[in-house]
Amino acid sequence: MRAAAFAEPGGPEALKVMELPAPQAGPGQVRVRVRAAGVQPFDAAVRAGWLPPYLPDLPYPRVPGNEFAGVVDQVGPGVTGVAAGDEVLGFSRLFAYAECVVVPATDVAPKPAGVPWEVAGGLTAAVQTAELAIDGIGLADGETLLVHGAAGAVGTAAVQIARRRGATVIGTAREANHDHLRSLGAVPVVYGEGLADRVRALATGGVDAALDGAGGHALDVSLELVADRRRIVTLVEHGKAAQLGVRVVQGERTAERLGRYAALYAQGEFVFPVRRAYPLEDAAGAHREIETGHGRGKVVITI
Repeated sequence: MRAAAFAEPGGPEALKVMELPAPQAGPGQVRVRVRAAGVQPFDAAVRAGWLPPYLPDLPYPRVPGNEFAGVVDQVGPGVTGVAAGDEVLGFSRLFAYAECVVVPATDVAPKPAGVPWEVAGGLTAAVQTAELAIDGIGLADGETLLVHGAAGAVGTAAVQIARRRGATVIGTAREANHDHLRSLGAVPVVYGEGLADRVRALATGGVDAALDGAGGHALDVSLELVADRRRIVTLVEHGKAAQLGVRVVQGERTAERLGRYAALYAQGEFVFPVRRAYPLEDAAGAHREIETGHGRGKVVITI
């Protein structure tokens, strides 16, 4: 099979299309012919040489990617409820930038017909991260949530999830993305110097919780505005979280959660813009874009 992989850590240019052995589905597993795979800052960190602590020291070449959509083409022993030919979306630990990926059958959900491949391939990280974060801070009806990086994939999902729970959402973004945030039900605010004062002017009753998708100054502003640090979750400043007393996202991804939001998208009740789709041959370009830290919606790779 073809895969976008790297033989040693490096910049985006380290990603090359390689011919690698196709994985085979074992007991309880399915193999998926990938049509689209989401791209995340997590993937760029893996490409640069980092591995999360729950993964072994994998050999090279390594294949990034932990979210995908495609067609099941192989079903291992003991699998029920999933069959060859099923269109699915799912998640993995790595290996999704490839023509084939093998995962436990419990880690895929049916892809509704109304969900495009590019959306399906990039949905899981955004909705799983956003809902786990909001669950962690215990956001309730009538509260105010500050979302930094609100126009990105996770931010867009978080705004909608919070609004569905009855919260007021203030979202930071470049002015070009303010109409997008308004369409989701958020109150937009431009980031940069004076942000804390601008948010105070909008949140006359105070800010109850914050989701930091930007780090740096955004996290400083969250600490200034939110009284209970346990109600701040950062997606980027993992090294500072324990010292500052703020949260990182915890909890398990589930196929149920993924399937629920895919169904909402198909019903027209959930918005998930795709910023740009890159072919597998230009996975490096996808990484260059994701590393800018800016942009509305999701970057995906198509295969």
